Amino acid sequence: MIVKLFHTTIAALTAIAVSPVAVAGGGLPSNVVTGDVREGWVTESGTRMVALHLQLAPGWKTYWRAPGDAGIPPTFTWEGSENLGGVSYHWPSPEVFTSYGMRSIGYKHELVLPLELHPTAPGVPIRLRGTMDLGVCETICVPARLTFHADLEGAGHSDPEIHRALAKRPVPGQRAGVDGVDCNLDPIPDGLQLSATIQMPRIGGEEVALVEAGDPRIWVSEPETYRSGGTLQVRADLVPPDGKPMALDRSALRFTVIGARQAVDIRGCATN
Repeated sequence: MIVKLFHTTIAALTAIAVSPVAVAGGGLPSNVVTGDVREGWVTESGTRMVALHLQLAPGWKTYWRAPGDAGIPPTFTWEGSENLGGVSYHWPSPEVFTSYGMRSIGYKHELVLPLELHPTAPGVPIRLRGTMDLGVCETICVPARLTFHADLEGAGHSDPEIHRALAKRPVPGQRAGVDGVDCNLDPIPDGLQLSATIQMPRIGGEEVALVEAGDPRIWVSEPETYRSGGTLQVRADLVPPDGKPMALDRSALRFTVIGARQAVDIRGCATN
């Protein structure tokens, strides 16, 4: 088994809506983000469960798959991999950060991101080659690129770190007591306004709802969230690249509700 460390490149600073901050010493720390590939194990279904383990310098954070207005969305490419038919991403529940009046969604200290690799030929070694473009942020935010590779063969072994990350995933809505989701979609000049009514029990603290449209090209405004008894109201604007009203598949909508006790993953909604 050969598992090699990441090569990390910090790109030029990117402009975001925060107060400018001078970088001490004329540059960034060389170890803002480091990591490795956790080799994992072959599952009963024949896939391979591995993980990217990112470690962040003190005070720095990185972002969830839908990072909010103040974040940089992570993207992956798998060019050069062999015996790899697809990858499923198992994101652990993120934290909500507020800075300069803007909200972002992500992780501090570290991120263990389980990846389920779907081999083209089960039982044959997987040659994993990939890049991850991500954002890392302290008082400034920068894009970074991680390149990594691992030659994965044999059955592997159970990994407590990966199991812990899998256990931290948002709970499916049905298991969390979600009793229904109704949606209204009203045209606005540059897209649609979504108004969702989610029947679900409280999950503690200040509940924050996140919305994904099912298409990463569709911009989603920071959702407004209101609680009334057993009902959570969520409102957000959805704007496609061409900035025009559009048709939207309600079944593709995805809500993540984060509270003090847990996070809940809710897929799709019905017509209100």
